[in-house]
Amino acid sequence: MNLNLEDIARLAGVSRSTVSRVINHHPNVSPATREKVWQVIQEQKFHPNQIARMLATQRTQILGIVVSQTAAVFFDDPSAYFPTLIQGIAEVANQQNYSTLLWLGGSGEGENHESFHRQISHNHLADGLVLLSASASHPLIARLVDTPALFVTIERPRHFAERVSYVTIDNVQAARTAVEHLIQLGRRKIAIITGPLLNTDSHDRVIGYQQAMEAAGLAVDPRWIVYGEFNTDTGQRAMKSLLPLGLDAVFAASDQIALGVLQTLREAGVCVPQDMAVVGFDDLPAATATTPQLTTIHHPIREKGAYATRLLLGLIEGSVPEPQQVLLPTHLVIRQSCGALNAQDMANLHG
Repeated sequence: MNLNLEDIARLAGVSRSTVSRVINHHPNVSPATREKVWQVIQEQKFHPNQIARMLATQRTQILGIVVSQTAAVFFDDPSAYFPTLIQGIAEVANQQNYSTLLWLGGSGEGENHESFHRQISHNHLADGLVLLSASASHPLIARLVDTPALFVTIERPRHFAERVSYVTIDNVQAARTAVEHLIQLGRRKIAIITGPLLNTDSHDRVIGYQQAMEAAGLAVDPRWIVYGEFNTDTGQRAMKSLLPLGLDAVFAASDQIALGVLQTLREAGVCVPQDMAVVGFDDLPAATATTPQLTTIHHPIREKGAYATRLLLGLIEGSVPEPQQVLLPTHLVIRQSCGALNAQDMANLHG
């Protein structure tokens, strides 16, 4: 038998409008009534007419995920950064009965990218968007900010920051923590290998590095700051160029970069951490799968995706009336690659 809202209302002993409010997650329903209605819905295996629901609420119950990367970068991601972010987004979306739609591309300029951005900014499929890995001055943000579109970015945009909701971490302080740790261990010639120059995270991690070095009274040779991509190849190439400079430590602004650094040092016969201390960033599973295990900054990637999704749903539902800027906490995870554990072992032997 095909049931309708009136049938559910009769079985639950409530009005049709109450059933509609329960299905559409309207806040003005008591918990007891909401539970009673959902119990009847589940018992009767009732599925609301999605098209009618969309017409009534002007919502599709779909969230768009926009990844500003090529398909090759997205699917060939050994760090699992993007899958981890999307896991956090999908978990919250599913809990709130939202589906997700993935847009992939638009990482550069030109006619194709303009068309990609236009499709997203004029889409009528998604109630809101989560933007992943957009560069600091990504044109899609400029296009969306002056439209009614509801969106949240993961990472802080360089422009419109006060007008845009975003969820990120304090990259400056996190990088400063990593470099200060190396300085406390007696390292003085410390390089940084980071991601793209126009990426906000890369930019902020360099600032944190510079602040830590300056606060310790340590000069920074411009050759010690190397930009690239957040991948292993960058770590390998950059470390080869840094080897002749007499360094004693490297802060790699991602664990994938750090893996490339460790590989190059291993091939060059440089002992880690005795000759060269290494600290990474992200605390991905690979950080504990290498020898020595990697000291790194723990980056709450999945939580970042989940928080951004909750924030977007708040904007859609109206419980968040204006843009919010959120910084999630990070912390240093000390393992073998920085030399701290070796130093502690020596202190215990002489204690």
